[in-house]
Amino acid sequence: MFAPSVYAQRRAALRQAGLSGLLLFVGNVDSPMNYHDNTLPFVQDSSFRYFFGLNEPGLAGAIDADSGEAVLFGNDPDVADIVWTGPLPSLAERAALAGLQRSQPYAELAQAVAAARAAGRPVRYLAPYRGETLIEMGRLLDTHPAEVKAGFCPELTRAVVALREIKGEEEIAEMEAALGVTHAMHIAAMQNAKPGVVEYQVVGIMEGIMRRHDWQLAYPSIFSKHGEVLHNHGHGNVLQQGDLVLNDTGCASGSGYASDITRTFPVGGKFSTRQRELYDIALEMQEASIAAIKPGVKYQDIHKLSAAVMAERMAELGFFNGKAEEIVESGAYAIAFPHGLGHQIGMDVHDMEALGEDLVGYGDGAERSKLFGLGYLRLGKPLKAGMVVTVEPGIYFIPALIEAWEKEGRHSQHINYAKFREYADFGGIRIEDNVLVTVDGSRVLGEPIPKTVEEIEAVMAV
Repeated sequence: MFAPSVYAQRRAALRQAGLSGLLLFVGNVDSPMNYHDNTLPFVQDSSFRYFFGLNEPGLAGAIDADSGEAVLFGNDPDVADIVWTGPLPSLAERAALAGLQRSQPYAELAQAVAAARAAGRPVRYLAPYRGETLIEMGRLLDTHPAEVKAGFCPELTRAVVALREIKGEEEIAEMEAALGVTHAMHIAAMQNAKPGVVEYQVVGIMEGIMRRHDWQLAYPSIFSKHGEVLHNHGHGNVLQQGDLVLNDTGCASGSGYASDITRTFPVGGKFSTRQRELYDIALEMQEASIAAIKPGVKYQDIHKLSAAVMAERMAELGFFNGKAEEIVESGAYAIAFPHGLGHQIGMDVHDMEALGEDLVGYGDGAERSKLFGLGYLRLGKPLKAGMVVTVEPGIYFIPALIEAWEKEGRHSQHINYAKFREYADFGGIRIEDNVLVTVDGSRVLGEPIPKTVEEIEAVMAV
């Protein structure tokens, strides 16, 4: 946890949004793996943790938006708990860690909610995303879970987004701590991805490095020689000399801040000519995108810039026909780059996505595109100093997508399908870093992880 004053300041800042009534933040509970007492690793609701700090199940926080008083609701440990867990701090002691003067038994939360509603005061909350929270909110509000889901407060959501998307110095330090461990994980992956090794053996090495810090993955690792499968969570392939491996792996720091890094490299340590040609294009896409980041620039426009670099360079190799701008505006480029350039990152790897992707990533003059590819962009709005974003362009050869588009003749004036078919077994490339938007540009966070061809081949030769 940070200092108690950090959480007090965050709650005070939320009050400046001008909301009234009771602001309710219900934390997560344990989720059984296969029976009640055998639970999955606990992950706290990020908005509860942002304002109340505590990474434990069975808690809720309430902020009186009118008076400013905040209360932690939970239970003191009893002897039956202590037998299994050992000594635990009292609820009041935990509240003090979050800068709170008041704490009450969890059973009194329903009474506080009922009293607010009886007085005609609004009870405002964020959209629940877990079934357990939805059911609990239905109990607290005495309403059907379907009505709970529809009744979240957009104004509170926007206020929370406005606070959480601007990272403080303490948050940047946590993200760079996560990136330090992630750096070691990616170096280990490059050096252990040898012919005859099974993918899960490399994943195990990376996770071992992370577990030595008692941390968790920020998301399930994507480590595969089938990098053309964007969210490939299978790790069963045996690596062969010359395979191109995509490694998208990040961890969460002790305070819950995520890293999200992708590197692509060849098994055996040497890029082939055609691998290097396309890899250098992907790297140019990323470098051009990072150079364009600054406050006020729409991230949607940076995505298009990245796509234009790809279209122009791949046209030179015979994959596309026509001007880069026309290829991008038509959406033809998405045959090789079918996802968004990036997203915000912080306490969640897709930061705040549970609050509603459009509420988090759009607005301020940016609207989600209906084009395939560009429509998957999670962040389109203008950037602000203090945001942290991922920049992760890619080039992929997805046989099913190539076949489907060619069959229907989609973008045939721009796409050389014969050339794409020649690369049907190529796989995929993605290069990703986490970038802080500064007052006059940007800064890539963390110690640099090898990403040029020369850097990767050098570290793999060790």
